[in-house]
Amino acid sequence: MRTEHDASTAIDAYLQQHETKSLLRFITCGSVDDGKSTLLGRLLYDSKLLFDDQLAALKGDSLRHGTQNGELDFALLVDGLSAEREQGITIDVAYRFFGTERRKFIVADCPGHEQYTRNMATGASTADLAVVLVDARKGLLTQTRRHTYICALLGIRHVLLAVNKMDLIDYSEDVFRTIEADYRELAASMDITQVSAVPLSALRGENVSSRSDRIDWYDGPSLLEHLETVQVAHVADDVGFRLPVQWVCRPDQNFRGYAGHVVAGQIVPGDEVVVLPSGARSRVARIVTADGDLPRARSGDAVTLTLTDERDISRGDVIAAATQPPQVADQFAAHLLWMGEAPLLPGRSYWLKIGARTVSAQVTEIKHKVDVNTQEALAAKRLELNEVGYCNLSLDHAIAFEAYAHCREMGAFILIDRQSNGTVAAGTLNFALRRADNIHWQHTDVDRAARARIKGQAPACLWFTGLSGSGKSTVANLAEKRLHARGYHTYMLDGDNVRHGLNRDLGFTDEDRVENIRRVAEVAKLMVDAGLIVLVSFISPFRSERRMARDLFGEGEFREVFMDAPLELCERRDVKGLYAKARAGEIRNFTGIDSPYEPPEHAEIHLRAAEHTAEAMAEQVIETLLGKH
Repeated sequence: MRTEHDASTAIDAYLQQHETKSLLRFITCGSVDDGKSTLLGRLLYDSKLLFDDQLAALKGDSLRHGTQNGELDFALLVDGLSAEREQGITIDVAYRFFGTERRKFIVADCPGHEQYTRNMATGASTADLAVVLVDARKGLLTQTRRHTYICALLGIRHVLLAVNKMDLIDYSEDVFRTIEADYRELAASMDITQVSAVPLSALRGENVSSRSDRIDWYDGPSLLEHLETVQVAHVADDVGFRLPVQWVCRPDQNFRGYAGHVVAGQIVPGDEVVVLPSGARSRVARIVTADGDLPRARSGDAVTLTLTDERDISRGDVIAAATQPPQVADQFAAHLLWMGEAPLLPGRSYWLKIGARTVSAQVTEIKHKVDVNTQEALAAKRLELNEVGYCNLSLDHAIAFEAYAHCREMGAFILIDRQSNGTVAAGTLNFALRRADNIHWQHTDVDRAARARIKGQAPACLWFTGLSGSGKSTVANLAEKRLHARGYHTYMLDGDNVRHGLNRDLGFTDEDRVENIRRVAEVAKLMVDAGLIVLVSFISPFRSERRMARDLFGEGEFREVFMDAPLELCERRDVKGLYAKARAGEIRNFTGIDSPYEPPEHAEIHLRAAEHTAEAMAEQVIETLLGKH
């Protein structure tokens, strides 16, 4: 007779078996109506992972929203949004967890429509394998090519080609072989070498969970059998030990540990490590976990390391094998998938987050954008929503990194809008730009403080912003005259004047406006470094560029001066007739008419042009600058 102890032992053994099963992350993708959601629903149904209430709900939903004439519509199991059920399409990424006796799975059902490319990329970013569905009646489509490119871009090298709806072509082997050959050629062109192909009918359950007698000419595994047995190599294991620090653990004065996930390689106590980007070296003393110290930590382990030496280590630093360290750089070539509603403009400043480290970054150049449907390289000055570009990046601090192809965790990043804090891009680092190795700061003995001291003044940047005709240049000119009369060393940078020389190659598109301000801000920074009081008079319509300019200066050196003038007043003052030409369509991208102006939110000096004379406003600027207001 079976005892209670035997039952407990059996349960423990069963739980242990499931704890040690491997995990496969995969995505399903393909064209609209290829049957992705139906396939996933069928897998969940065949795996007997549905409760009675879920089955009852599925039957009811199939009657109300189904597309199978009252029969079970398995797509409804994963099409969770009401809009998806109404339209019969996938919009968002649906994540599902299921398991079999042999393996555990996390699957992302990705949308097929082109406008949801960013959603599809989100699902692909963590996947080890892609199930690419193709309708046997249609063969390879544009979406098939697009999704395969996104998979390749995000490092997926294992693809299972699922040729679906074989029942609608009478299970033709010739059709299947033609589609398989075409796809292998496509995958090879994108450096995807691990391709398997399965003919199936998701709706009928043929070759999904078990092999089908209806497709007797196919002698390979079913789709689920392939997923259970495929071996996915992790390239990151070849790059050496890497642990990005997520948290510095200091519960008391006797313990200092550095917590994080091991993203590559392995480590044992006594191994020499290097901390990047600082380059400090030490050795591992202990590998600490909640369950006690470990003799070894491997890729995927969450651990806390203690070192034999006191080192200055912060969140975002990387602890790596001293014998095989990653690179450190601040300029990169990278691929970007743009996810923001507003376009990417080169020169605009964003936050770049890679692992636990966040730095300021700019896209300095878009080398080209990629037509994701054809993979053709196209010239571009901006990236719009769902577009992919090959770009150069410049960071304000060096970071430790690996090429994305070698280690996802250390080569993947996101860009964050500095005003909204929304994620606007996902990217992959390809390599560090060699130009960074040839550029170094040259020490000079005469510094900013010395230059300011000999002039007897505190250098500063007064940044005048406002609509054309608001009076920026008039007030800035008056302020400079009065400062000069008092013996201060000044220089004025005016928008129109600079466009005659330094910025004569720039127009008035959003891209050129961003570059216009970037160049002027850099010049103003040099002038402040020279000890001058520089007055900058530019429309500078975008808050992000004014913030970028502010960030170039030290504490208290930058003062934003907002010339607040109603549009009607600016038009009345317009002696050049620019507003009239803009309203007539003769001038394009004119601020206030067909190009936006974003007023400052926290300007140090707020001048109301409709209420005060230019002389009074100039005096207000001087008094604020000199600390008398």
